[in-house]
Amino acid sequence: MRTVGVVVNPIAGMGGRVGLKGTDGKVEEARARGAEPRAPERAVTALRRVHELAPETGVLAYGGRMGAEEAREAGFEPTVVGGPDSGETTAADTRAAVRAFVDRGVDVILFVGGDGTAVDVTETLDELDDETPVIGVPAGVKVYSEVFGVTPRAAGGIAVRFEETERAEVNDIDEDQYREGEVHTELRGVVNVPVADERQSSKQLGGGTVESLAEGVAREARDGVTYVLGPGSTVGAVKEALGFSGTALGVDVWRDGEVLVADAAESDILAALGDENVIVVSPIGGQGFVFGRGNQQLSPAVVRQCEVEVVASKRKLDDLGTLRVDTGDPDLDEELRGWLQVRVGRYERRLMKVV
Repeated sequence: MRTVGVVVNPIAGMGGRVGLKGTDGKVEEARARGAEPRAPERAVTALRRVHELAPETGVLAYGGRMGAEEAREAGFEPTVVGGPDSGETTAADTRAAVRAFVDRGVDVILFVGGDGTAVDVTETLDELDDETPVIGVPAGVKVYSEVFGVTPRAAGGIAVRFEETERAEVNDIDEDQYREGEVHTELRGVVNVPVADERQSSKQLGGGTVESLAEGVAREARDGVTYVLGPGSTVGAVKEALGFSGTALGVDVWRDGEVLVADAAESDILAALGDENVIVVSPIGGQGFVFGRGNQQLSPAVVRQCEVEVVASKRKLDDLGTLRVDTGDPDLDEELRGWLQVRVGRYERRLMKVV
């Protein structure tokens, strides 16, 4: 019987839908903007997959909403190995959980969070000189590292089905610089992970000429239609073609030559939508995610009210092969899967499969 150590960062990802691009040092501000915890629900999804595939799995978990409650909700009766000293959880709690899992010899650590949580797990294993494999359930705004499953269900399946491990990079970025529109990734460690097709690749910043596709979007912009323009350099070129300098790593809303909202949160976008709406997004280079990584402001509630226009350079698509979605709404993800026409030039489009 395989044993899984489960630790959840319950505040991971809270800043995403309210436009904070991360939660480091911004928990109270996120709450003030109406943010709700995202990680616990994703933890339950992953653990239900574990229970579905291997209900006999032994589960060790950190206390409360850091793993134990989610494990029980998924159908397990976990062995609780500790818990936070107060109501507010910290990185120290995550590190304490990892030490407890190593002491008890778990077969794999299933953590729920983003790159910051991955760093906490990895650095603790380094300090212990331990090689326990880890797999991450993506729940943060920043998910740049190679240690995450492509979805929560995928991560749960990997935890109980893997047979081999390999070394993978853990990267993180400075959130303050990220909020200012700059992405500087830093290698923070290397850790053992399961070998699995459903584990995401490290994010690579894609290149290629995007001017022609940006001109194509601007040329076809329709009067009276609200355009919700996602983050990234490719969509940034679209914003320039529409006549304004957009928020590099945020979402801007534009209609009839006017920027309605800059660096919008989910609530701002919903308030600005009209009768006809179009989301313009570009997949993340190296990973292929259209929704669910770095653009959580484009929530299921937003996506359901919009047409979706995906734009990307040919070079980026050549490197990807397929596209992915992880909106947090399984029904919506299923609706979005299938073949999609991606704009790669002024007039040219390429069929890509969303998996």
